[in-house]
Amino acid sequence: MAERVYLAANNPDLGGGEQMLVRTAAALVDLGTPVTVVAGDSPSDVLDAAFDVGADVVAIHADGRRDYLRGLRAWDRQHRDGLLWCHGLVPALATAGRRRRLVHLHQLPRSRGQWAALSVARRRADRLLTPSAHLTSHVPGSQVFANWTDEVDRVSRPDSRNHVGFLGRLATDKGTDLVARAVGHHPDLALVVAGDDRWVADDQLLPVTDALATLGDRVRRVGRVTPADFFAQVDLAVFPSRVPESFGLVVAEAMAAGIPFVISDAGALPEVAGPDHPWIARTGDADDLARAIGDALTTPADGVRAVTDRARARWEEMYSPEAGRERVRTLLADLGVR
Repeated sequence: MAERVYLAANNPDLGGGEQMLVRTAAALVDLGTPVTVVAGDSPSDVLDAAFDVGADVVAIHADGRRDYLRGLRAWDRQHRDGLLWCHGLVPALATAGRRRRLVHLHQLPRSRGQWAALSVARRRADRLLTPSAHLTSHVPGSQVFANWTDEVDRVSRPDSRNHVGFLGRLATDKGTDLVARAVGHHPDLALVVAGDDRWVADDQLLPVTDALATLGDRVRRVGRVTPADFFAQVDLAVFPSRVPESFGLVVAEAMAAGIPFVISDAGALPEVAGPDHPWIARTGDADDLARAIGDALTTPADGVRAVTDRARARWEEMYSPEAGRERVRTLLADLGVR
């Protein structure tokens, strides 16, 4: 009988790490591996998404994170009979010291306390995984297990070159204000802003609000939309994060969609885009971002097509659902999962 794989969630709602957990569950289902997703019961976002891709689910009744830690550890001791894949520091810490585990970090620990928690959480783990070489370089003993996207169709791009777009959290750490300031250098450009400011602190939000206001009616805010909807509305996507990103899923999605894009050199973004990507700006530098945007928009059409074709091929090889499924298959084989 095939060994069951259990995927334990960090949070019950669908953040970036939880989305990767659901994609991992879908890959396991496709591979014919028995899979169960374990998560807190409220909200039920992770459990619902896992059920939708065909995984079995276990709901841990919990009133807050501490309660979830206790409940998950009790469940693990009493009921687990296969490999446990901990997606995040919380389930890894809850099951610290237990055998037959993977610890999968989706972001770098942010404090001394989290680093201390990781040193405990990784004890007896079979593997410590991270999504990028950038993150692995900061976590000794870890190995790269890159993220992947859902299926993304290549979009038909118009001939216009005057709609620049930003997709993400409307906060200074994601560089939303930098995009607005950079677009301000190009009076013929309009800016499409997708995403929202939920849970964004005032010190992160107010500079964004002020920068967007300087563009007046050249800004169109479309709120929370799917990546496909966003890419259909822009000629160039811009992702100028100020923080050292652990991966950069939206970059991989742009690669799949065939949309030209500008990134900052923060964290793993250049790693995801690939060594030949031409449009990269210095982190936190609005003037250099304006330069990179101008370079992308003035590149001849055949040059743009060469860049986007190369990016799409890189996505197919490294960040597509098929690539993700092959990574899961290889990892399970290495671990002796039948």
